[in-house]
Amino acid sequence: MLNREKPPIMGVWNGVGGKYEAGETADEGAIREVFEETGIKVNEYYSKGVITWDKNDGEKDGLHVYLFEVDATLGNESIQKTREGILDWKQIDWIINPNNLGIAKMVLQYLPVLLEKENDYLFEYKDGIVKLIV
Repeated sequence: MLNREKPPIMGVWNGVGGKYEAGETADEGAIREVFEETGIKVNEYYSKGVITWDKNDGEKDGLHVYLFEVDATLGNESIQKTREGILDWKQIDWIINPNNLGIAKMVLQYLPVLLEKENDYLFEYKDGIVKLIV
């Protein structure tokens, strides 16, 4: 997980990622962003769906959500300071604990669903709540 040093979601733990570039697919952008933020080359990943929200100008925005597997020995790596923030491995139970105030609120709402079932989901984020659409 990444504890971001700049907006959005500054100062809380969140998944790694970012925007995909012109000419990239969402998959390609996710793989590139994970490498840029962690140094990990992702070989096997799972698309888990899309989260959308309305921007202030009335337009829709959103993000693609992926889960990926890494070699278990990577979990032994120590905390790293990166240009984006602090990178550290966290246990799933710690991440999804409802009493954990250090996790991005959106992650607490959608991650348990993504871990529970194998599907591509559509979520809508509105008024601080992530709602499962499909």
